[in-house]
Amino acid sequence: MEVLTWERRAVPLRHGLTAWLVLGLALGGCASGRPAADKAGPPARAGKPDVEPPSTPRSDQGDKPETVTAARERVTRTARRYLGAPYAWGGTSPAGFDCSGFVMYVYAKVGLSLPHNAAAQYAYGTPVRRDQLRPGDLVFFDDLRHNGIYIGNGRFIHSRQSGKRVSISLLAGPWYAEQYVGARRLLTAPTVARSGG
Repeated sequence: MEVLTWERRAVPLRHGLTAWLVLGLALGGCASGRPAADKAGPPARAGKPDVEPPSTPRSDQGDKPETVTAARERVTRTARRYLGAPYAWGGTSPAGFDCSGFVMYVYAKVGLSLPHNAAAQYAYGTPVRRDQLRPGDLVFFDDLRHNGIYIGNGRFIHSRQSGKRVSISLLAGPWYAEQYVGARRLLTAPTVARSGG
């Protein structure tokens, strides 16, 4: 049986300090015009959430672990519930979301804690090639200033920019294809069972 795990990759210190300095100066917020940055600057502890996520997210069915497929479906179903919610810079609720606030909110609804910053969210999970994307994977754009949740068939759901609402876009769309940075998978089956022996 598949069991969900939460994976987090640390940014190497020599690259991480430079990246956080550049990000701290460059990120201005998911502003109007085109998809852009979330909240400026790194989280208090670079690459780590304020609250450590659970190691095994559970379903709503008691203590029985949820399968990866069921978790992916639950993430995409939860994200779709907020289609049409307004954009708000710094927003983290259905009253208004920015891009990373939307991702953070959806994943919190399914039991996983993420920081409220697209670049910081990129430090979580495992890298995924574009041709290997699965529903629930996070997709990142514009030098890590924008992100969304992949929902399948070359589409992703996201909170775009001022004056827009949570919507579905094509990865192959002109701006998104050009600005695509990469993807991360948060929902995985364990590869090795670790034991003391």
